[in-house]
Amino acid sequence: MDNYSAHKTPEVKQWLEEHSRFHIHFTPTSSSWLNMVERFFRDVTTKRIRRGVFHSVTELKDAIVDYVKKHNQNPKPYLWTAQARDILEKVKRAWQALLARGYALKKLAALQSIERLLEATTG
Repeated sequence: MDNYSAHKTPEVKQWLEEHSRFHIHFTPTSSSWLNMVERFFRDVTTKRIRRGVFHSVTELKDAIVDYVKKHNQNPKPYLWTAQARDILEKVKRAWQALLARGYALKKLAALQSIERLLEATTG
């Protein structure tokens, strides 16, 4: 799951302690490509699953597979509009803010790597 603070509340932590079979793995904050995956699942939910009636798991699975097959008959690629330099600048500002507040002292190398990437995009 993402790093949204609601996933880290005391109530959630307590629940996880009581249900040890669940292990949470957080995605990196900079994983914006996952937003597209989330949007696809939203589309499946709103366009096929919601308000549907399924009498078994098999019916639900078949409905999802059918949606994906129809979707793939006319796929539309996602066109990323942000420039790499703009994204890297934003990440750099975030790291600088963390470093200034003392939250990321061990991650100075990450900021230096971003600066190298930025230098490479100018050439």
